[in-house]
Amino acid sequence: MKNKFLTITLAALAVMFTAQMDAQKFEDLDKSPMDMAAYPASHQESNKLVKIAYSRPQLKGRPLEKLTPQGKVWRTGANEAAEITLYQPMKIGDKVVNAGTYSLFTIPGDDSWTIILSSDTNVWGAYSYDEANDVVRTTAKVTKADEALEAFSIAFEEAKGGAHMHLGWGTTRVAVPLMSVTM
Repeated sequence: MKNKFLTITLAALAVMFTAQMDAQKFEDLDKSPMDMAAYPASHQESNKLVKIAYSRPQLKGRPLEKLTPQGKVWRTGANEAAEITLYQPMKIGDKVVNAGTYSLFTIPGDDSWTIILSSDTNVWGAYSYDEANDVVRTTAKVTKADEALEAFSIAFEEAKGGAHMHLGWGTTRVAVPLMSVTM
């Protein structure tokens, strides 16, 4: 009797755990995977100045101009609009921006890009972009690189008094100065 009860109990547990394991469906890797960049870049460094979460679309043989429409607001990546977190007040362009999280939008151009931090967060694409919620707008010069990047990329580089946020895709490069301020 004990053996029969133990056998039935073990069989019931096996069915329960197997059903729960099969019930979870994991999605395939996104075509534009999410990534993050921060300054300082060290994962052990907890005293960050800035961090950005963004998705990384791929060129896949398409012209950059098709994916970053000239003169139109772009979500600066794919999927959700990129979100940038400033951990202290920073000077961007000629304006001081308080610590906080903002959406990063850009308006690509041939010679310069408009860089926009918006108070609207948790937004998909730039479809609901509202200029009235801009916290700061500045321009950054476009340069060309010899090396082409297949995936849209963001990186930070140390600069005197802060950091430069580098946006790169194809051979297009844009550097945005983020300067520390004392308030």
